[in-house]
Amino acid sequence: MKKQHPHGARELPSVTVDGYSLQLRDKDGFIGDQASQTAFRQLLERWRQRRRRKGHDPLGGVHSKDLSKSELDAALGEAETSEAADVVHGVIEEFSEELAWVIDRFLRQPSWKGVQRIVIGGGFPGSDVGERAVLQAAAILQHMNVSVELARICHEPDDGGLLGWVHLVPPPMRKGHDAILALDIGGTNVRCGIVKLRKKRAPDLSKAKVVRREKWRHADDRPSRRVLIDRLAEMLEAQIRYSRKQGIRLAPFIGIACPGLIRKDGSISRGAQNLPGDWESDNFHLPSELVKRLPEIAGEPTVALMHNDAVVQGLSELPFMRDVKHWAVLTIGTGLGNASFTNQGKKAKAGKRS
Repeated sequence: MKKQHPHGARELPSVTVDGYSLQLRDKDGFIGDQASQTAFRQLLERWRQRRRRKGHDPLGGVHSKDLSKSELDAALGEAETSEAADVVHGVIEEFSEELAWVIDRFLRQPSWKGVQRIVIGGGFPGSDVGERAVLQAAAILQHMNVSVELARICHEPDDGGLLGWVHLVPPPMRKGHDAILALDIGGTNVRCGIVKLRKKRAPDLSKAKVVRREKWRHADDRPSRRVLIDRLAEMLEAQIRYSRKQGIRLAPFIGIACPGLIRKDGSISRGAQNLPGDWESDNFHLPSELVKRLPEIAGEPTVALMHNDAVVQGLSELPFMRDVKHWAVLTIGTGLGNASFTNQGKKAKAGKRS
């Protein structure tokens, strides 16, 4: 009988996942919703509505949710006397206050006790606007006498939710293989990639690299759950064909990162509301669905494991977190993902953070 690997693993050889997918509430709902990319866009739209009532919107006629990051960055880069820059600066300032307040609330939770560094991931900090907001939030926290360091994720934002899987793949499955397949499923985008382990370059897996990646903005297509699963399988099959052509020895493994609280059996108990269809149904099990479609990889039986996307993105930073004991990650995307960690054993010397 094939050994069953647990989904949503908390105890790893060098780190413990103390908590993730915390859903803290106040009178207005979940507090994390106030510091998501969605919240930023809603805030921007409110600022623009006030300008429209005075007769002029400096950012034009496109709705805030449809403005690209590059358009917002361009507005931010205009002269300070520009009305567009004035609006964007104002929104950043207000959003930064919300983000600092949310961080302060998280730091009061038992699973975040003693957190020394918070890595900010997700798509938001990859823009100039997002980076400015994070820097301002750090300054506000300092003014509040909240002792915590904010750091940006080291990798490309699109890679973090794939790279973290190198620390979650069962160690025996790494032997004799060059790479693994990984999926990162968010409320707006899906990313599917090949992650090379590059163990010879760095036994701690700090040199792991996404060598090929496909991104699908599924929110534009609004697929059903069934169509989404079919497309995931197609994306994985394309990566397998590429690996075969390139001579990349794939492990018979698929890592699946997605929002929500993941049970040990691979089902989702809560937190997947931004995904199409009912992902919390007792009759739905994504790892099994994908294994049905891809029963073997390179002639070996496929193992598919699922974990929370913030946990996986946080683990992509693990080799660079050896100088602290307690650390956490916030992923600012469609929603606000969160996870906290405690390093085990002696502090290993880390590579320099970039």
